[in-house]
Parts: sequence; structure tokens; C-alpha cells
Amino acid sequence: MEEGQQQHIRQIKNSRLMEEDGEEESPRSALSSFQAREEEIERKKMEVKEKVFAQLCRVEEEAKHLAMIRGELEAMVDPTRNEAAALRKKIDVVNRALKPLGQSCLRKEKEYKEALEAFNEKNKEKSQLVAKLMELVSESERLRMRKLEELNKSIDFFR
Repeated sequence: MEEGQQQHIRQIKNSRLMEEDGEEESPRSALSSFQAREEEIERKKMEVKEKVFAQLCRVEEEAKHLAMIRGELEAMVDPTRNEAAALRKKIDVVNRALKPLGQSCLRKEKEYKEALEAFNEKNKEKSQLVAKLMELVSESERLRMRKLEELNKSIDFFR
């Protein structure tokens, strides 16, 4: 960079000398002087581009280096983080599998309760019918016994 500045200073000095001599110079020398300045500007522009490109490459390398260091730091901070993340994923998978099973269980519990309630109602109805049947059978036996006693009395009466 210092070399470029020194060349620029020399050019300025040369241009001043040329200006002093410029009154005597022809338009051709003015044109060549202008072209020389344009070339110098282009050369400096290229130097600046090269420097910017070099710095950009250096910055990219530093960014990669920093990213690598950041990764190493994160790995050092929590070495079990990957294991924990894997376990969390497995837990999520199991939770997704449990959800439909839980719904199925609730549905079947509801069906079971409904079936149990229907069973209990039918069992109660059966008990009532058995009780009524027992009552009818006892009533029938009592009536038959009475009839038998009456027949027995009537047979004894004829005897």
C-alpha cells in the first residue's frame, strides 16, 4: 500500500512538472498524460479489488474456523445433548403410538361399561323372572297340595 502511495506522490509531482511544462507541451502529451492517469487509476482499482478479494477469502476462512470452534465448544458444553435429543425423538414416537391406543382403550372401556350395564339389567330381569317363577311354582304346589288334601278327604269320606 505504501508503494502505491509513493507512486501516487510521484505522479502528482510529475503532473506538476508537466503543468509547468504543459504550456509548452502539445495536446498529444496532454492526451498521453490523461491516458497514463487513467491507466494508473485502473491499476489502483485492480489492486484494491485484489486486496478486497484477499481479505474476503481470509474472512471466509476465519468464519469457517470460527464455525468449527463453535461446534467444538457446543460439543464440550453438553456431550450428552445428542443422546438426549435421540431419547426425546423416541419419546415423541412412543407418544404418537400411545395416542391411538389410549383412544382405543377409552372406546373399549366405554363399550365394556355399556355391555356390563346391559348384562346387569338382563341379570336383574332374570332374577325377577326367576323369583316370579318360584312364586308361581310355590303357589302351584300349594294349590296342588290343597287339591290333594281335598281329594284325600273325599277319599276318606267315602271310606
